[in-house]
Amino acid sequence: MTVLVFGGNGQVGQELLRALAPLGKVVATTRSGVLPDGSTCETADFGQPDSLPALLDRVQPSLVVNAAAYTAVDRAEQEVEAAFAANAQAPGVIARWCAAHGVPFVHYSTDYVF
Repeated sequence: MTVLVFGGNGQVGQELLRALAPLGKVVATTRSGVLPDGSTCETADFGQPDSLPALLDRVQPSLVVNAAAYTAVDRAEQEVEAAFAANAQAPGVIARWCAAHGVPFVHYSTDYVF
C-alpha cells in the first residue's frame, strides 16, 4: 500500500507519518520538499491546485491523507485567494482525483484545537 500524506511538516502531518508507517510505503509532501528533520520529500504547492493531479498520477497512492492547509488565521481575510486555494480548491482537486481513481481520501481540518 502506498499512502500519500499532504502536509507532512505540520503537527498533525508529522504524527500521521508515524502512525501510517505500518501500512506500507508512506510518501510525504510539503510545500518546500523538505521535512522538519531535513530529509527530502515530494513537493506539493496548495497555492497551485492544478499542479496536484500530476503528483497524484506519479505517486499512484492507494490512500491519500490531507493534513495541509492555510493556517495563518490572522491573515486569511487579507490573503483570501491563498486561503481559498489551500483550504478549498486544493482539497477539491485531490478529492476529484481520488474519486476518479477509486482511492480513499481522508481530509483533516483543524484550527489548532489540541
